[in-house]
Amino acid sequence: MASKEGSRTKLSMKLLVDSKSHRVLYAEAGKDVVDFLFSLLTMPVGTVVKLLTAETMVGSVGNLYHSVDNLDDTYICRDDAKIDLLTPSAGCPGAELLQLEAPPPESVDIYRCNSSIHSYPNCRSYMTKVNGATCQNCRGKMTTKLVEIVDPAAGSVGAAVSSAAPGGAGFVQGIVTYTVMDDLKVAPMSSISGISLLNTFGVTNISSLNERTVQLGYSEGLEILKASLQSQTVLSDVFLGKKRKA
Repeated sequence: MASKEGSRTKLSMKLLVDSKSHRVLYAEAGKDVVDFLFSLLTMPVGTVVKLLTAETMVGSVGNLYHSVDNLDDTYICRDDAKIDLLTPSAGCPGAELLQLEAPPPESVDIYRCNSSIHSYPNCRSYMTKVNGATCQNCRGKMTTKLVEIVDPAAGSVGAAVSSAAPGGAGFVQGIVTYTVMDDLKVAPMSSISGISLLNTFGVTNISSLNERTVQLGYSEGLEILKASLQSQTVLSDVFLGKKRKA
């Protein structure tokens, strides 16, 4: 379920928490939350590193990101190579984090070289986003600003997905509630599956269980993304502050 808090949309889901062990047994979630979780699979590695920052990444991927960022443009074979590597587009529509509203997009300036159209008529075929790039035709500097472009689709981070969305929007059907386990296993929910899960966890005293409805916004989404790369207790880590011990 999606709600509004200020100008930013928040999703919500219901957690079943074992207060004795201080862990989330599972969560009940709608289509919007499951669409977000599944959309993490479509995010390019470069986007993940950019969102989480290279310093917080486990392993060496962050070093690759820093290497590209710090590499002098002299060694880059094309003008937009760094953009493609450092800010790649998402794998599919709606795959951006949480499918929530993003800040207004920055405008993009387009440049051409300063050569005369009479001397180098073919130069008009070459344009770039990088001020001062080398023209592929005359080898001059491309510093003449042509136009400012704003991508209207970039004003929102994907489309908000709800159970009332048309068929085909998002990834899953909105006609059922889903079970999301602490390790992010997802399955359609039923009363039988709920009882089976309690037996699986060895719960004998239901008085230690309590339900908690949590809000899932941009910051929680980032925490889920980060925890999903490091932990098998993602929901407990994010919503209960339970840190998994090495």
